[in-house]
Amino acid sequence: MSELISRKEGAVVLVGVDFGLPHFDGELEELGLLAQTAGLEPVARLVCKRKAPDAALFVGSGKADEIRELADLHRASEVVFDQALSPAQQRNLERQLGVAVYDRTFLILEIFAQRARSHEGKLQVELARLQYLSTRLVRRWSHLERQRGGIGTRGGPGETQIELDRRMIGESIKRTRERLAKVHRQRGTQRRQRERRDTFNISLVGYTNAGKSSLFNALVKARAYAADQLFATLDTTTRHLYLGDARRKVSISDTVGFIRELPHGLIDAFKATLQEAVDADLLLHVVDASNPHHPEQMAEVQAVLKEIGADTVPQLLVFNKLDALESTQHPLHLRDEIDVDGVQMLRVFLSAHTGEGVPALRAELAQRSQSMNEAMTPEYDTELHDAAN
Repeated sequence: MSELISRKEGAVVLVGVDFGLPHFDGELEELGLLAQTAGLEPVARLVCKRKAPDAALFVGSGKADEIRELADLHRASEVVFDQALSPAQQRNLERQLGVAVYDRTFLILEIFAQRARSHEGKLQVELARLQYLSTRLVRRWSHLERQRGGIGTRGGPGETQIELDRRMIGESIKRTRERLAKVHRQRGTQRRQRERRDTFNISLVGYTNAGKSSLFNALVKARAYAADQLFATLDTTTRHLYLGDARRKVSISDTVGFIRELPHGLIDAFKATLQEAVDADLLLHVVDASNPHHPEQMAEVQAVLKEIGADTVPQLLVFNKLDALESTQHPLHLRDEIDVDGVQMLRVFLSAHTGEGVPALRAELAQRSQSMNEAMTPEYDTELHDAAN
């Protein structure tokens, strides 16, 4: 019946399944923003509860029928789940619903593919998409299904097609990895050149849409792309920042934003980009102070930093979007300390949009860069001086 319905291109039904885990997005707000960022139009949302995923349909047959009715009612052409689906679940759901079915991982990959601008960024996205696609080959499409023969016969043309597709994707993954490794080596050379100049390296990290690029622009007066949307910036941008109080230049990099359940394929693929954070002398962890879920977002960023080996790099918390806070929510002090995973961290409040608090941040950066410079300067040993005389 659903095949006869005139579907609206780009209209999508959002589905979330609450398994009782903490921080479940009951309003599917973030998934809706992801869908809009990818160019889709959310027309309906459905949330259900389960103790565990259904092996075949993720949500069970009854709820799948409900999703199909909702998609038919709104003439949706796609259904997107807020969780990752297995290849078999995705295939079964498409057969049951009669429309294209995607998961959160695919949606994030699509956004990255649309937004990547640099050669490195495009290679990283290509690698992540190939890795994702390689898991979707197992009998998902009808032309790939194994054709059964008689007793003693081998697999038919369908099985051969699967093997061909798998080998082609495997070869593409290998080529892309080699090209990325070359870019990684070039980036490593650039980092070593900066290290030889004794440059103090700062990296901006944070949850997507926390305002990292806006803060980057405010600090260095650059024109990096910044917008009120998820993943506005994918490619690392590095500039020199002159700190008048320290009378020196430092290197500052704006990196890709993090997000809940960031696909592991993307973390692996973006190792070269995220290496800027690993090699930094200081991380500016930018937080959207106006977002009520900012504690959970901070935890997600800390988890990714730990995964890439950057959790030991000193951090300075920057609570951005002070101008978006209600007057009753304004902090008593624009500078304090808070506990993050048992570590006391300095926190500063500011607005990259209005500039409030930015001069204080620059002063703090100048002080930290100066302290590191002094720590790296060998102390004059008076005992050696006396012995020499």
